[in-house]
Amino acid sequence: MEWLGLIFFTDLPENGHLLLNCSHNPFLVLLAYLVACAAGFGTLDMAERVGHVEDPTARRHWRWLGASCLAGGIWSTHFISMLAFQAPIAIHYELITTFASLVIALIASLFAMRTLSHTNLQLHQYLLASLWMGLGIALMHYVGMSAMRSQALVYFETGRFFASVVIAIGASLAALLLSSYLRTGAGMFHQLLKYAASLVLGAGILSMHFTGMAAMQMLVPDGADLSLPLADNPTQLGLSVAVITLLVIGSSISAALADKKLQHKERDLRRVNTLLSELDQARVSLQQVAHYDALTDLLNRRGFNQIFAEKIAEKTVSGGMLAVIFLDIDHFKRINDSLGHDAGDQLLTVLAGHIKGSVRSHADVVARFGGDEFCILISIHHRDEARHLAQRILQKMKEPVELAGRRMVMTTSIGISLFPDDGQTCEELLKTADMALYQSKDAGRNSLHFFSSNLKTRAFLELQLEEELRSALHTQKQLVLFYQPIFDMQLGKVTRLEALVRWQHPQHGLLAPDRFIGIAESNGLIAELDHWVLRQACHDLSLLSDKGYTELTMAINCSALNLARDELADEIEDALRFSGIAANRLELEVTENALMGNISSTLALLRQLRALGVSLAIDDFGTGYSSLAYLKRLPLNMLKIDRSFIQDIPKSSADLEIVQAIIGIAHTLHLRVVTEGVETQAQFELLHDHGCDFIQGYLLSPAVPVSDIIGVMQGIDRHNPLRSLATAGAQKARSPNEPAPGRSGAFIVRPIR
Repeated sequence: MEWLGLIFFTDLPENGHLLLNCSHNPFLVLLAYLVACAAGFGTLDMAERVGHVEDPTARRHWRWLGASCLAGGIWSTHFISMLAFQAPIAIHYELITTFASLVIALIASLFAMRTLSHTNLQLHQYLLASLWMGLGIALMHYVGMSAMRSQALVYFETGRFFASVVIAIGASLAALLLSSYLRTGAGMFHQLLKYAASLVLGAGILSMHFTGMAAMQMLVPDGADLSLPLADNPTQLGLSVAVITLLVIGSSISAALADKKLQHKERDLRRVNTLLSELDQARVSLQQVAHYDALTDLLNRRGFNQIFAEKIAEKTVSGGMLAVIFLDIDHFKRINDSLGHDAGDQLLTVLAGHIKGSVRSHADVVARFGGDEFCILISIHHRDEARHLAQRILQKMKEPVELAGRRMVMTTSIGISLFPDDGQTCEELLKTADMALYQSKDAGRNSLHFFSSNLKTRAFLELQLEEELRSALHTQKQLVLFYQPIFDMQLGKVTRLEALVRWQHPQHGLLAPDRFIGIAESNGLIAELDHWVLRQACHDLSLLSDKGYTELTMAINCSALNLARDELADEIEDALRFSGIAANRLELEVTENALMGNISSTLALLRQLRALGVSLAIDDFGTGYSSLAYLKRLPLNMLKIDRSFIQDIPKSSADLEIVQAIIGIAHTLHLRVVTEGVETQAQFELLHDHGCDFIQGYLLSPAVPVSDIIGVMQGIDRHNPLRSLATAGAQKARSPNEPAPGRSGAFIVRPIR
């Protein structure tokens, strides 16, 4: 069979001369191998670029460039190897056929690069692709050989011909598998593996060509001249083709390397952009956490202060007013204590919605400072705008809320301060609004108050008093105890004293407890103050015992905050031991509200004090809980009726009936009764008639220093009110109009100095 001047599957004819003394130029053979290796390396590199590039247009460009490198390398290897062939006849090459072989190589290479563009191909797909690619390379080879023009006829041995085709298919399969395997990876080992694979591919390409050349048999007709000179210098031409091909492949590899670095930089840039985006998101999240409340999505204190400062700077330049509205939910702690913190959080969320629904626009700033404290910042033209908004919030808060299966109504206390009247800075305005808030709480809650200058004066005075009280407790020179006698109605004499603390202030004079007890409780000084009173009262009682008053009992007031301290029992025991006073001569007076604050822990402490022998009394009975269910459980000895029930008797029959009922209840519970605030003889007589056990008040004596108490008690003994009562009874028996001898009107004992 003859095809393009080449004869296949045909035996040699008997006439003609077979050329046997043919050879190959070693230099050109080595050069062809280098070109084949370079083509293999370029193919692997281009396949790697195709696999890494994401843009479809760029992938198409790299596919064409890889196909050009592979086609040019294979064709150049073939052509240089053809030039390396040396025969004793003149040989030249037809240009069109030679170019056609290049086109075939390009088509086969493009098919190979297209195959490598697909990832995760199955083995049978690689086999099919290598079959078509190998056939294309073989076709390129034999078309290229058909471009040879000489006197000889070219015959091909069948076995070697098929071997060359098989080698072409095998080299194609190796190239596809290696390219697929080496498409991913990095590092020195990966690069060395790519170099080794290039050497193998170069050997495969060259082996296919020389197997085909070995199958070629050139038959020269009889009479042909075998001494003709050779054609153009093949070494120079082969070197030129090799240089051009290597330059093209090298340029392509350089472009691939540059693109790889650029792609790495783009990847790094994308990673940097991703990182910056994540950092920006993290910054936004941190800003959300730093400036917003997680529960209500309102601004927190930090975020509020930032906007507040901006608003103040704006109003300072442009003029105008700002209102700071401070809110506090009334008795919110009861919700947490009774229903739990989850229910409290749900309630706060609902109330935050009420507040947001009450403000005028997005320009109004609403914040939650923590707990149940909220703050609103609004721009106003007149203070009435702030008042109307606060009143709207007060009404909105009273809407019933369904919570934990209950329907409840909450109220709020509001304090308002105005810029620039009440302050020039955020701190000043928040402080003045807080002062106004506490005025609302002191006024009974569920109300609003604007800040006024007298609040600041009072706050400054309280701060100053706090500092001076702390100093007074440290030096223990300005605090003094006054004692008020308590008269025993059965024994007819003073058997008890109530210790009342006073503060001899260097500027303000003698201060009563109501001026500084609240300050002490608010600033953590009450425990130290009560401890001082305890030790001083026991010390003074010891001095009175040395002067013969060994039966006196000392009553000491105990703060509700101090009653919650576990150390109280130990402190009382130490004070008694230090002064040498028996425990039954000490009586601790506590209010009803203090007892009922935490009944379980209070009950345990009271039992511990009773175990020491200390008497216990309820002070100001009737003004607090007045719960008989709790009263019968407490280990009490004494009950003191508050002065508010005594002031209007005997004129008020209702108060008299209340006092009579309290005395009856106390005696039923085996408690003795002290009535305080007795100022008139008529009050004394009524209390005596209704079975009151003890009285104290200005009828007997106001509270006096310890230096005066002995004289006061002696004066009470000389002018015993029971004797006056007996004298008045005898006078009524004689004649209602005859005056009793020695009888005077009011009975008030003044201190004897």
